[in-house]
Amino acid sequence: MTNDKYEAVIGLEVHAQLRTETKAFCGCTTKFGNAPNSNVCPVCLGMPGVLPVLNKKVVDFTIRMGLATHCTIAPKSIFARKNYFYPDLPKGYQISQYEEPICRHGYVDIEMEDGASKRIGITRIHMEEDAGKSIHDLDVDTLVDVNRCGVPLIEIVSEPDIRTPHEAYQYLYAIKQLVTYLDICDGNMEEGSLRCDANISVRLKGTEAFGTKTEVKNMNSFRHVERALEYEIQRQIELIEDGGNVVQETLLWDANKNVAVPMRSKEEAHDYRYFPEPDLVPVLVSEEWINEVKKILPELPKERRNRFIQNFGLPKYDAEVITAEKPVADYFENAASHLSQKNSDTYKSVSNWVMTDVLRVVNERHIAVNDFPVRPEHLSAMINFIIEGTISGKIAKDVFEEMLKTGEEPKAIIERKGLMQVSDTSVIEKAVDDVLARNAEQVEKYRGGKTQVFGFFVGETMKATKGKANPKLVNEILKRKLGG
Repeated sequence: MTNDKYEAVIGLEVHAQLRTETKAFCGCTTKFGNAPNSNVCPVCLGMPGVLPVLNKKVVDFTIRMGLATHCTIAPKSIFARKNYFYPDLPKGYQISQYEEPICRHGYVDIEMEDGASKRIGITRIHMEEDAGKSIHDLDVDTLVDVNRCGVPLIEIVSEPDIRTPHEAYQYLYAIKQLVTYLDICDGNMEEGSLRCDANISVRLKGTEAFGTKTEVKNMNSFRHVERALEYEIQRQIELIEDGGNVVQETLLWDANKNVAVPMRSKEEAHDYRYFPEPDLVPVLVSEEWINEVKKILPELPKERRNRFIQNFGLPKYDAEVITAEKPVADYFENAASHLSQKNSDTYKSVSNWVMTDVLRVVNERHIAVNDFPVRPEHLSAMINFIIEGTISGKIAKDVFEEMLKTGEEPKAIIERKGLMQVSDTSVIEKAVDDVLARNAEQVEKYRGGKTQVFGFFVGETMKATKGKANPKLVNEILKRKLGG
């Protein structure tokens, strides 16, 4: 339990792997999952005499993120060499940006636990190349896979404006939404295409000076970030309360043990001996280039959420769930466009089906929404049949399950399986008469004032018609006959 005398000061460094087809400075593929050490060439391995050539798409994608986070795009930025020695970095240096990054002074708005909005500043967004990967968890010596060397990244560095693990979670969630909506990164933390390091310190509430910070790495899920921050904040508070001092160091989060383990002393900028990259010219970004990127920016999550609330009449909760991922929002909007009646009730019906049935199957099968077997126009066609009274909501569940199995249109399924709703009043009246005749005792109870047995009659009538009777007509006929 945290001590209320203290507050945390948190800054996040988020690395997003860009979805370019080739690497940042060479023509090697960026495809994930290829055989170890196969996506390499002399350039990304840093062989003597080779020269890097900047991938223009890297700059395009970085400008997109800069604009989406309200950054100032620098007309001139330069690359720098970040020098360090590690087995998964064959060159002994990483091409990055330091003193002159491409994007500065932006922000992201997040929602607090009380529903209020908070603005988290972004210090900078810069371009860089990724390092390789060291694999330590085998019963052999450390293995190195350099496929990732040279894969383009952007590093998004926040201001130290975050105060709680929940705020950190919301900020990271907002960043993931932006990079996926912009289609510049797939946002997959488990595969390492979105990675987060956290700088954490604590201080007495009301003080301005920052405490000594630590850096926590190796957090590969949103929950791990939240839990790691909770752990490290509490550890620092307990250390200070016991009269100790926080040591500036880098920690690795162990998700299995829920502890952060010291890795090394925390580096400062001078430890990397930055200097301008001699093999790359400055990056010059014109206003014309920026305007071209602005034209292709998609509608971003916040704007789309607000539009869904305003135009479709969706509750805030529904809009947040539906727009959490762009493919889900696209699926909903496609289905909504095929409704025969367009109003807040029918849009809400689509939302309900997407949230409860579509997403359930997507999560159970671990598939992408784009691979979901029921096409959005088929879902809306089924909802149209409910609206028109062709099938009941109960029958629709059976139709939906059949669409999942076969991919057929709902009309074909309804006709093939004889699922069309019965709206013939004479057929329903006969079924009601039979139910009432078989249950004379319950009829007397109802007429004696125990109106709660009405649901029993509805259920029995639906059972007698195999669920095909129009529920509205069943209710009307029962009320008329029982009332008589």
